[in-house]
Amino acid sequence: MSAPRLKPPATDTRRRPRPPTPPLNLPYPRLAVSTPRQPTKPSHCHSLRSLQFSSACSQPSSTTIPAAALHSPHCEPELATACAVVCARYTMAWMALPEWATTVPAPGSRGGDASAAWQQVTSPVAVPLLRLAASLCLAMSVMLLAEKAYMAAAVLAARLLGRRPERQYRWEPIRDDDLEAAGGAGGGGAAFPMVLVQIPMYNEREVYQVSIGAACGLAWPADRIIVQVLDDSTDPVVKELVRAECERWAGKGVDVRHEAREGGRRRGYKAGALREGMARAYARGCDLVAIFDADFRPEPDFLRRAVPFLLHNPGLALVQARWTFVNADECLMTRMQEISLDYHFTVEQEVGSSTHAFFGFNGTAGVWRISALNEAGGWKDRTTVEDMDLAVRASLKGWKFVFLGDLMVKNELPSTLKAYRYQQHRWSCGPANLFRKMLMEIVRNKKVTLWKKIHVIYSFFLVRKIIAHIVTFVFYCIVIPATVLVPEVEIPKWGSVYIPTMITLLNAVGTPRSLHLIVFWVLFENVMSLHRTKATFIGLLEAGRVNEWVVTEKLGDALRMKMPGKGSKKPLMRIGDRLHILELGVAAYLFFCGCYDFTFGNNHYYIFLFLQSIAFFVVGVGYVGTFVP
Repeated sequence: MSAPRLKPPATDTRRRPRPPTPPLNLPYPRLAVSTPRQPTKPSHCHSLRSLQFSSACSQPSSTTIPAAALHSPHCEPELATACAVVCARYTMAWMALPEWATTVPAPGSRGGDASAAWQQVTSPVAVPLLRLAASLCLAMSVMLLAEKAYMAAAVLAARLLGRRPERQYRWEPIRDDDLEAAGGAGGGGAAFPMVLVQIPMYNEREVYQVSIGAACGLAWPADRIIVQVLDDSTDPVVKELVRAECERWAGKGVDVRHEAREGGRRRGYKAGALREGMARAYARGCDLVAIFDADFRPEPDFLRRAVPFLLHNPGLALVQARWTFVNADECLMTRMQEISLDYHFTVEQEVGSSTHAFFGFNGTAGVWRISALNEAGGWKDRTTVEDMDLAVRASLKGWKFVFLGDLMVKNELPSTLKAYRYQQHRWSCGPANLFRKMLMEIVRNKKVTLWKKIHVIYSFFLVRKIIAHIVTFVFYCIVIPATVLVPEVEIPKWGSVYIPTMITLLNAVGTPRSLHLIVFWVLFENVMSLHRTKATFIGLLEAGRVNEWVVTEKLGDALRMKMPGKGSKKPLMRIGDRLHILELGVAAYLFFCGCYDFTFGNNHYYIFLFLQSIAFFVVGVGYVGTFVP
């Protein structure tokens, strides 16, 4: 007898409830998304409306937000409430309830739901944009590092191979017996070409005596040199003082001319003054022109060391000397400027001179061949960097430049924050605007090689004058702090740590005595990159203050005479003159990001963010530089 067949168990036809959707994989507060069991019309807004703060001691109740609620058109006011909840919670990280803020909300809690709601709303927009910005900044950082490494290698190779200017070009000293053999002071034209020395001035009460005295003291035959003081002063007292100083030196046998434009017109500013000075009848017979700003003090042998390069090398148009600073130790801000400018001269100018025979004229402490200057089109006032404009145009004509790193001219650094900000605006806006105007002219030029075109367009303009400013501010002061708030975007360690470290070390080689200040230099440069970036975009777009020219304030010896004695208080300044809203705004942003990273993050960005926020705050309240009574 066979065993009875077992009947299969009856199938349960009842609808089983679907298991809840697991929480989203978010690194911070998570959101539990529930799926409705049946297609009923849930009250989407009710869930969001129930998000309220409980007391710090009470246990928040579990609340879930339906997935459809995030896309409901009726819940926009409630999403604003959720955003407010998130902002309030993050604010607690540095306000009165740290124990509440540092507690990670559990999935389904009111705080967790609000945070996740905010991330769900912002992620579709913020994450892609921030990821794109981070990628662009990383690419620009690599470009900047490659440029710095190339320049360092070029300088090292030039020194190892002995590519000094005296070996690259013919140089023979001018001897006094050449003048005597030619028949006295009036017959030494071949050995001593006619030199015009131009000194542009504008209300330079503190430094006019030093600059005029240094120019009149140059060791050159008296009948082969003309000192031209281009006085654009609007202060009648200063103008009279400058005129009297010129007359005093004229009484000593120096051919010095005081030129003041009629009616106080300053058309073209410095470029206009230089152009009108060159148009004088007595200037047309000169062969060379040496230019010194009002705070520059050349040594007596300056012309004897610079002119032989132009005398024996017909293809050279410019001899540029290096700057040294008489007030580098005046304050911490001047030490920071010294680091930047020393790198510019010891690396950037040296590389341009030794490899391409091209670099940007620094506007002063240089000697031009007048025929080359005229062939390039003379002085133009279309930008605020007339010196760089002239250098680029002369280079496109085939002329070469040489930089003499051992020929130094003393000058003064701006020691007040106001003067330095104006100077940096002009130095950042002008090159960007010139790049916009001359890009196609450089591309179409037929007299220079392709390699030199690439150097001028890519290295000289794009990387050094544009990318260097933009990446410093946007990447290190905007994008990296933003990744703290949007953890879905990660910056690789090589981009956030290794590249900036290598760039910093390469910049520090120019000033070994200030290596212990390199951290302060990094923080200060990041602060100033805010204005440089703004000025760069103004120049590229030709907007706003694109042609603004403010003469850099010089203090000279007046500062030491006015400095208060021990126990005196620093002079008071108006609040409006000391507060800088942009810096204070960036300081608040960085401080908030630092607090958030300290509370919720794990990448230790907060160390940099706190230090950088302090730097922005110090500059924002004007507590940097010299205070002038």
